[in-house]
Amino acid sequence: MIEIGAIPIFVAVAENGGFAAAARQLGITKSAVSKRIGNLEAHLGMQLFHRSTRSMSLTEAGEIYLSHAVQALGSAQEAEEAVTALRGQPVGGLRVNAPMSFGLLHVAPLIKEFLERHPGITLDLNMDDRVSDLVEAGVDMAIRAGILPDSALIARKLAPIHSVLAASPEYLSQAGTPRYPEDLLQHSCLHYSYSRDAREWTLCGPNDEISVRTKGKMRVNNSQALCTALIDGLGIGRLPTFVASPHLAAGRLVRVLPAYSLPEQSLYAVFPERRHMPAKVRAFADFLAERIGGDTPYWDIEAGVDV
Repeated sequence: MIEIGAIPIFVAVAENGGFAAAARQLGITKSAVSKRIGNLEAHLGMQLFHRSTRSMSLTEAGEIYLSHAVQALGSAQEAEEAVTALRGQPVGGLRVNAPMSFGLLHVAPLIKEFLERHPGITLDLNMDDRVSDLVEAGVDMAIRAGILPDSALIARKLAPIHSVLAASPEYLSQAGTPRYPEDLLQHSCLHYSYSRDAREWTLCGPNDEISVRTKGKMRVNNSQALCTALIDGLGIGRLPTFVASPHLAAGRLVRVLPAYSLPEQSLYAVFPERRHMPAKVRAFADFLAERIGGDTPYWDIEAGVDV
């Protein structure tokens, strides 16, 4: 007889690194966990864990079994979600990844409303500017900006992303205001680390496209930190309007070279490829499209940013 019931216990032990931690996660006793793993190993005729007084680790057989066990759990979860979707009420744990700045500014303020609409959903929101593998990280949905690489992911466009060049009035009064893209070569330009073209800025003018290889003393991996540095007068930088708009509206920042536009990108909701999209994932994607979607994002409208 296949030890199906032992699979989630085995996965919990492997992910938590021990019986006690797995027992706490599963809400059962440590002895019950140990017994189920022992029965599973006896059934397979193979040892799945190396055990010592201080730690546990997977054997080669355990590594092989884990890869298949995780897939089996995922398939079981999809089956359960497909059936519960028939009730019309999204339920279950939802794991979402979002860029740090966008997540803090535009996703976090919406969470209360979303969870009130869908009380059967529990949300695990991870904010990180690094792009991780959704399947490997066990993420149900990610919010990503820019140009998506070819992959097996399913993507849904939520909104356009516009960017502007900006600096503080204080910086421009001291260093001068650039009139042409080439003038940027004489300025301190601050850079966002995760841009594919962090230092080479492309500007679209009335007649042609110009690329400028900028230089400066600072590079940072977070847009809000970059915005703070610009407000503090450290130089000129590229910012997405979803970060810059309130500061432009308040006069803390000023657009630089407003006659030139930066390449437009897009904001997407992306999902691992599945036979059936879980109702909880569809509910969150629909909610975001409702609240932040559209040809002109609300942050541009509220700040009067014409890009």
